Amino acid sequence: MLQKLLNDYLYLGQDDDRLALFENVYPIPRGVSYNAYLLLDEQTALLDTVDASQAPAFLDALREGLAGRPLDYVIVHHMEPDHAGTLMMTLRQYPEAKAVMTKKAQQMFAQFFDEDISARVVTAAENGTLVTGRHSFRFLTAPMVHWPEVMVSFDETDGILFSADAFGTFGSLHGALYADQLDFERDWLDDARRYHTNIVGKYGAPVQALLKKASALPIRVIAPLHGPIWRENLGVFIGKLDQWSRYEPEDNTAVIFTGSVYGHTHAAALRLAALLTDRGLRGVRVYDTSKTDLSVLVAEAFRARALVFAAATYNNGIFTPVETLLTDLAAHDLQNRVFAVIENGSWAPNSGKLMLERLNALKCMTQAGETLTLRSALKPAQETALAALADAIANALQA
Repeated sequence: MLQKLLNDYLYLGQDDDRLALFENVYPIPRGVSYNAYLLLDEQTALLDTVDASQAPAFLDALREGLAGRPLDYVIVHHMEPDHAGTLMMTLRQYPEAKAVMTKKAQQMFAQFFDEDISARVVTAAENGTLVTGRHSFRFLTAPMVHWPEVMVSFDETDGILFSADAFGTFGSLHGALYADQLDFERDWLDDARRYHTNIVGKYGAPVQALLKKASALPIRVIAPLHGPIWRENLGVFIGKLDQWSRYEPEDNTAVIFTGSVYGHTHAAALRLAALLTDRGLRGVRVYDTSKTDLSVLVAEAFRARALVFAAATYNNGIFTPVETLLTDLAAHDLQNRVFAVIENGSWAPNSGKLMLERLNALKCMTQAGETLTLRSALKPAQETALAALADAIANALQA
């Protein structure tokens, strides 16, 4: 798709509405965009390419955008194939173009492609610059956001931060390139959270390091590699990224994750949700881990301050989907949460002890109340204990 952007820039990105799973794991029912940008200055510069599946349309747009001019530079912010899949095709078609990338990206280029482009490489170092005429770029390394070779670039002339995968989100743009052309909070925030927490969430410290670098720049526009471009109210998304990368919850509420074989554990969770709502909590959500995609569960764990894990004992362990969720939360370094535990077991309840081991291994986690043990089903005599657990969670959220 070829669209005019700010000043000397064209948008060459492509929407992918056919892909079902991003990185072959995360569902994207609304598709995803692969963003690429073309600068028409005294010298021309292409900022990233797109996934190989979009090669024909992308290369046609590049040819049209250049309108017979040579391509002088290809600036490579990230070597992941959804952005560099057409990089070698582009360099073949434009043999005069120089490739601007970090040293680590040069190593990765050789891992993905067999052709030697070393004579065409311009190495981008920390605070290195590139002048194309009216525009001057400053390069800032951003290792582990979310690959080690990543860099971002700042157009010092127009105040544009080309942010690589930072500030990205799932969802096809369908021609609406800017966040202010969308209802971002209503239609995009959940996908932005799910994108960040699942893909970049493990790397909170590197994201914080990038945000610190960015805070010293007079940024007027943020142009990511996925999702809409920000030219208004930048603080809204910067604030979200800051929260997520500090592992600070957005909402002072509770989310309950259930793993239930025949529905009894889930029924107890629903009862707890009602008790929490009676105690003033708003937006309490209950998720059946057996049918909710893991990426949604991880995103919700990043969103809420209190997390309740209610799981049956299964093969003397934790019911499998809840165990998988706990493993993934640990892999994403989730921390700074209140948690509560409900276990169930018809003859030998054991999931509670095992869940506590997993949760207490995370950083800065605080248990609310005692583990509630069910034997097959919640009984009327346990209503008092369930109410006490609801009180403990509500009190923890008021602290």
